[in-house]
Amino acid sequence: MSYTAPTTDIQHILSHIIEIDPLIDQSLLGDLDQDLLAAILEEAGKFAKDQLAPLNQTGDKHGSTLNEGVVTTPPGWQDLYSHWQEAGWAALSAPQDHGGQALPHLLAQCVGEYWNSANMAFGLCPLLTQGAVDAIAHHASDELKAIYLPKMVSGEWTGTMNLTEPQAGSDLAAIASKATPQNDGSYLINGTKIFITYGEHELTQNIIHLVLARLPDAPSGTRGISLFIVPKFIVNEDGTLGERNDLLCTGLEHKLGIHGSPTCVMTFGNDKGAVGYLVGEKNRGLQAMFTMMNLARLSVGTQGVAIMERATQQALSYANERLQGTAPQSPKGTMDPIIKHPDIRASLSQMQATTQACRAICLLTAKYIDLSERAPEEEDKASANTMAALLTPIAKAFSTDCSLEVTSMGLQIHGGMGFIEETGAAQHYRDARILPIYEGTNGIQAMDLLFRKLPLENGQTIKSLINDIMNINRSLQDTPDLKAAIDGSLEGAIRDLTQTLEFLQNLETNDPTNHLYAATPFLKLMGLTLGAALLLKGAVSAIKARSPDHQRQSALAIFYAQQILPQTMGLKHQIIQSSSSSKTLTAQILNDEA
Repeated sequence: MSYTAPTTDIQHILSHIIEIDPLIDQSLLGDLDQDLLAAILEEAGKFAKDQLAPLNQTGDKHGSTLNEGVVTTPPGWQDLYSHWQEAGWAALSAPQDHGGQALPHLLAQCVGEYWNSANMAFGLCPLLTQGAVDAIAHHASDELKAIYLPKMVSGEWTGTMNLTEPQAGSDLAAIASKATPQNDGSYLINGTKIFITYGEHELTQNIIHLVLARLPDAPSGTRGISLFIVPKFIVNEDGTLGERNDLLCTGLEHKLGIHGSPTCVMTFGNDKGAVGYLVGEKNRGLQAMFTMMNLARLSVGTQGVAIMERATQQALSYANERLQGTAPQSPKGTMDPIIKHPDIRASLSQMQATTQACRAICLLTAKYIDLSERAPEEEDKASANTMAALLTPIAKAFSTDCSLEVTSMGLQIHGGMGFIEETGAAQHYRDARILPIYEGTNGIQAMDLLFRKLPLENGQTIKSLINDIMNINRSLQDTPDLKAAIDGSLEGAIRDLTQTLEFLQNLETNDPTNHLYAATPFLKLMGLTLGAALLLKGAVSAIKARSPDHQRQSALAIFYAQQILPQTMGLKHQIIQSSSSSKTLTAQILNDEA
């Protein structure tokens, strides 16, 4: 199944929702202008369509393989990576000081969507490297930056994130890997890490692992974790590669999806220990790693958008081709394309509206990340940083939860053929299933939103976001037809959100259990309301500007507001009515005393 980059939908969001023109005019996005933006999106779309997409099913079918510590990626992937790297895509948003183009994260997320739509298993490799570059650039010494960043920025070397261990899971306080100081200032790393994406492969000559480990005198818990660069090959003083480091891929996971991406068990220290170099301060490695993790969480949200887009394109194509049944008002005995059947039409509309809403949330988050780094005033940077922090768990969890729904609907549209692997619809569903799990499960994202992000700036950040949504609702006065079409649905969702937020704020805090039961439905309520508001903002702006695409974008916004947004009422009641009983009910169901 072919893939076409959704450039028109992305350009609509950038112009009418993100409002990129003022950012460009104020030079807040570096050298980016509209001509460069259009050129990059066009070229990235071509590369994704012509080179990445054709190898997507190849990767799924063949997968990566392990033989005596050596991982081999699927046929054609080594050449594909070489072409991708030589085209300069790795350097897009990387620091200029180390060979990057210093273009905004906003653009990197757009291009990242293309990579992951076309071939998600391949797209994971640059996603992790980009995050590793960001962490090293923010926290490593100048010496380490000079050694590692130029090759990583160019794509000649790739990067990984080594966090969890067999006994730890998501609880990083339980990690046990050790780092022993050496006389030359380096450390010897010993331990086993699991679920390491692209931990071993043949695509590049060197792999730069970012590894969390404990020093001998480290305090317990997350306060005692340090971060280390551990290269696959030691780098000599002249920049050439030296001896192989004491690390090895000792296992390759057999997964439900993303088969082309090698998910490795990495063992550090088969002999004396793997040589590593401290990044940032001792015992503050988790803070440094969060630089990588937060960007990765947004990128995973974008992966959710990407796989929704791919599943939607395939379902739409199939629905236009598949002849079955007689549509309403067609002559008896007619075999119509299934796209003429109302149920299929409604499903495809829901898939497209949901994808565009999640895309808008992810790109809004990227905008605030850029402003947190590029705004001229420190106060503006701080404000943007807190807004990005608030939006990140929503972008990650809401988009990836939606990806399961949308890819499942795509499979359903294929009918029985969707259950057959050859059509490719099942692959999208299987690939999407990891997204709510990694980079912090969505339950953890929901708890993070409720307990850490809502209190930011004494609650002023969430108030600011809700005020923005209210302003969008007021702007509907400028487009009476659009306002009439949604019939107060956004206003109702705002009311559901504010009432739920007030309820949670007034809920007794001596026992956090009720809050924890509310976390996941609250995040969904937030995502639904924000997604609808952004689509409506884009529709209002497009109508005023008489954009050629304004009718379609208005239709997407109206469909979302009418057919999807009303879920907020049920979520509000779920949170408020069941909060006092959830603990008791689950204890009875599970026959315990939780």
